[in-house]
Amino acid sequence: MSANERARSASDKDVDDFEDFDDLDDSKGFLENVWGGVKEILLIAVMAIALSFVVKTWLIQAFYIPSGSMENTLVKDDRVIVSKLTPGPFDLSRGDVVVFTDPGNWLGTAPQTQETGPRASLHRALQFVGLLPDDSDDHLIKRVIGLPGDHVVCCDQNGQLTVNGVPITETYVKNGDLPSGSKPPFDIRVPAGRVWVMGDHRSDSSDSRFHDNGTGATGSVPIDDITGRAVMIVWPIDHVRWLSVSERIFADVPSSGGPVPQPSSTGGTG
Repeated sequence: MSANERARSASDKDVDDFEDFDDLDDSKGFLENVWGGVKEILLIAVMAIALSFVVKTWLIQAFYIPSGSMENTLVKDDRVIVSKLTPGPFDLSRGDVVVFTDPGNWLGTAPQTQETGPRASLHRALQFVGLLPDDSDDHLIKRVIGLPGDHVVCCDQNGQLTVNGVPITETYVKNGDLPSGSKPPFDIRVPAGRVWVMGDHRSDSSDSRFHDNGTGATGSVPIDDITGRAVMIVWPIDHVRWLSVSERIFADVPSSGGPVPQPSSTGGTG
């Protein structure tokens, strides 16, 4: 081999070595870019989960409707957004639709049929952080009719509920139902720290009426048990709307005039 051929061979080898180094640099750069993208996605996911948990814990939470007791305002399998700012920074009002934990075995003893497996674990985890609506069986949803101290009576000579002596035209009651739901009359005063709740489907709602001893003490719901106020239906799409009640319905109701009774020491019972 001549000197020129040896020189050319060495030069070609150097070029090949440089190309190998370039390939290694390109591969390293590509992997770094991929890892950087993965880290960014993981960071965003962690931040989204943390934010969702914070929102669910202190601001809003999604729930699903398991029964027809609030028809036609809410129907079974609707998904609603509940604001946890009421009660709290914002006061409860008559007519509010509220979600609350079972105050005294209203739901009875449900069989424990918790699903197992990876899919069920993922479902519960997503519920915990607020990425799925809560489908637990220890919450109820009803409408606030009486605030602490209110005198609630069912019904007057026209078949209407009265609150502090004022008859209420309840436009939200399910069509075909009477305000009484064809159930026995009652005459109660709501104790301090509690509210009187009823379902809009009066003939198919196990609410304050069914759990009271005739005084308002055991059928009313402790305000501390209220998770929040339902503000919006978000699913299914054709049901999406804000949940509100006309202020005119309770506009003429005065504040409670008499002394507010203290709640019974036994609290709510089933």
